[in-house]
Amino acid sequence: MTDRFVLVPASYVYLLREGATGTEVLLQLRQGTPYMDGHWAAAAAGHVERGETAYDAARREALEELGVTDVELEFAFTMQRTQHADAIDERIDWFFTARSWSGEPRVVEPEKAAEIRWCPLDALPTPMVPHEAHALAHLSSGAAYLTFGWSR
Repeated sequence: MTDRFVLVPASYVYLLREGATGTEVLLQLRQGTPYMDGHWAAAAAGHVERGETAYDAARREALEELGVTDVELEFAFTMQRTQHADAIDERIDWFFTARSWSGEPRVVEPEKAAEIRWCPLDALPTPMVPHEAHALAHLSSGAAYLTFGWSR
């Protein structure tokens, strides 16, 4: 008998606002973690915990990482991704956007984020976490499901 296939679930929150040149997204520069240090990523993201919905995880991460509450989440899409290596590299990610929240976003976990920055969606900083660059490129596509790491 083969082992049951396992996906690691995570939720991502892209806070959006209108800037002088168009839509901007709040990103964090990762530091002090074992994953993608020195890369730009969603300002709030993390694993979905046992017994928690993807929406609940997104709200929790926004509070834990940015100190914001009352986040009015809008579902963007789901992404299934792989790196074709270890079993832990099989992922299912839920992406949300929000244009309304309470509180001023700030770095709450400085050991994990060097800074946060509002960035134009059409001029993202580099380097970006690769699957998140893919996600942001498709943010306004209307797609409900994306893949990353497969050839099709």
